[in-house]
Amino acid sequence: MHFRALVADRREDQAEASVQTVEEARLPEGELLLKVAYSSINYKDALAMEPDGRIVSRYPHIPGIDAAGEIVKSSDKRLKPGTKAIVTGYGFGVSQHGGYSEFARVPGDWAVPLPKGLTEREAMALGTAGLTAAMSVQRLQDSGVSPSSGPVVVTGASGGVGTLAVSMLARLGYEVEAVSGKEEAHERLRELGAARILPREELQPQEARPLDKQRWAGAVDCVGGTMLASLLSRMKYGGAVTACGLTGGGELPTSVYPFILRGVSLHGIDSVWAPRELRKRLWKRMAGDLKPRRLEELIAEVELTEVPAAAKELLRGASTGRKVVVVGADARLSDR
Repeated sequence: MHFRALVADRREDQAEASVQTVEEARLPEGELLLKVAYSSINYKDALAMEPDGRIVSRYPHIPGIDAAGEIVKSSDKRLKPGTKAIVTGYGFGVSQHGGYSEFARVPGDWAVPLPKGLTEREAMALGTAGLTAAMSVQRLQDSGVSPSSGPVVVTGASGGVGTLAVSMLARLGYEVEAVSGKEEAHERLRELGAARILPREELQPQEARPLDKQRWAGAVDCVGGTMLASLLSRMKYGGAVTACGLTGGGELPTSVYPFILRGVSLHGIDSVWAPRELRKRLWKRMAGDLKPRRLEELIAEVELTEVPAAAKELLRGASTGRKVVVVGADARLSDR
């Protein structure tokens, strides 16, 4: 069997990605063969197509850390042929070929059934970003942060995870403050439910304090660095912060004071290796009470041939919303 795939290749200090015809024999081992309908564009996907991305170790490579489609072959009793499924995380699109391919082969443990209430297209509008946002929201709830606890804040709110976290929290009734430096994204964030938009400078003071005035009951941080340190210093007593990004840097210049004087908790969020049962539970929530309002308005579709240009736009910080990649030739017909 031959099919189309976006193949990234690297030669010395040059990288290129193009749509090619590949054969099934190039796919890795696995219990499931998935006919991919849609994928999405994430930061890792963009890095996989850069010469110095340091995400992929072997080329040529098919990127795409997300995929949704129909299982056409299966030796896993949990997922029979004809089942619509979602694949995200693990080594998909990183250590082995990913979702920018009309067919993908994966281990059975990597796939979860598409829940009722979500189409394949909607699932890829959520993708890894949505799963990360949902894990963050779940962790805040598990930590006792409720709408009555006080306002919550989302940093990096115009990015994929941030946008979806704002919408999920607002839908659950939280008073959400969104931190974004992109003026063009402010109106969309308000439409998604943000009560207030804060400039980045609000959380990057010239003189940082170990403890500042208490303001938020919970926070979803997609930035890291000094912004995360500033968040921690302003959390209410018993507040909780989830950390899922490092666009602001990997260092954390903070102190123990928020933790030992205010009982603040900091939770790391990793959706790549999350247990399968947790994934299934969160995908069901994303088809229900965590399904973002106006999700359709966040979607911008791109074809396989348009992925390299869209990925460079993401790396430049010029991308907003969710880029959904139309992979299967009949994807639009099957998803309607």
